[in-house]
Amino acid sequence: MTQLLDNIGMALGTLRANPLRSLLTLLGIVIGAGTVVAMMSLTEGLREKVTTDFAMLGPGTFQVQKFPAPGSFARRDWRKYEQRRPLTRDQGEGVRGLPHVKLVSIEEYPNRPEVVSTREKKTKQNVDVGGVLPDYLEANGVTIAEGRFITDGDVELGRRVVVLGPDVADLLFPGRSPLGEEVRLRGTPFEVIGVGERQGSVLGLKSKDGWAVMPWTSYEIAFGRNANNNVAIVATSPADIQKAIDEVVTTLRRLRGLSPGDENDFDYFTNESATETLDQLIAMIGAATFGVCALALLVGGIGIMNIMLVSVTERTREIGVRKALGARRRRILIQFLFEAVTLSALGGLFGVLLGAGLAVGAREVFSVPASVPAWAVLLSLFTACGAGLLFGIYPAARASRLDPVEAMRTE
Repeated sequence: MTQLLDNIGMALGTLRANPLRSLLTLLGIVIGAGTVVAMMSLTEGLREKVTTDFAMLGPGTFQVQKFPAPGSFARRDWRKYEQRRPLTRDQGEGVRGLPHVKLVSIEEYPNRPEVVSTREKKTKQNVDVGGVLPDYLEANGVTIAEGRFITDGDVELGRRVVVLGPDVADLLFPGRSPLGEEVRLRGTPFEVIGVGERQGSVLGLKSKDGWAVMPWTSYEIAFGRNANNNVAIVATSPADIQKAIDEVVTTLRRLRGLSPGDENDFDYFTNESATETLDQLIAMIGAATFGVCALALLVGGIGIMNIMLVSVTERTREIGVRKALGARRRRILIQFLFEAVTLSALGGLFGVLLGAGLAVGAREVFSVPASVPAWAVLLSLFTACGAGLLFGIYPAARASRLDPVEAMRTE
């Protein structure tokens, strides 16, 4: 322990003797470690935000529809999907009662966003309108903030009632409760019976609160009947979701008359699959970041090797005296390795503080999603110390091999 403390003390003493040179040597390590922490903090924050913002369904839920899942950047042949047969209401009803299916939410949507209006105000044509069942609430992770949701009685009687998203309610009824008020969709009046809890936006771009849903029976009064439906299915538990998917796919293939060798003429997605493409993009950003960091650490490591070689040259006489007094080769080797690792560890520490400070500052000042992961801090410190150890081996070995007689003759 005493020897360890002595080595650390001697390493710090060497750094204090040449502060400017040591600081310039640290610069590459600081940049590398700081970049690791800052970029990993930003990508981790972005990943968390993407996972939250793209959670369009409730837990343990997947959605079956005619078209592919949203959120993909891949090029698609949309004409192929247009030619698929509609997903009918009867087919949606046909998957009820499967062993691992808890709820089935059959949903009708128009081909474009709609306008919701009152006598005094109206929204832009940006409201997502749907005809739904009571199961919609759990299947889509919606919570009611005020009033109530649609009931089986509303569906059976075709009541013209509607539940609004908070953006729509705030725009049409600012500063007051919309419950009991009348809104119109395509000229058809609906009574507001509930308002949803606010869910935020997708990456700060598209709000998830601009919607309005009503019983499918009254939806068809205003919009006409849709041949195609979306079907959101809640598994008996999140752990059973894959079993539920297998059961539903098998049942739908049978109901739609597909042969064993035929491709599915429908798609399904979960919250995880909706964010899969963006996760891949984030992973690519992370890989590119590691490349930049590795280059910065390489430059910093070369700087450490250079400064240690200079240090060996400047302290040749000191090394000779120490070896003449009995210092072993191993002792000299360890001392110079400690100096290299201490130098790089300080650079790593400063880099971590700089990177974390930049990430937190961006989050607090510019509302950029950032979360400093502990693994990134440890990785930065570990790689910084590793660079010092790797690039300090040659100068340390060179110092340990000096002949004491020749070293003491050096002026």
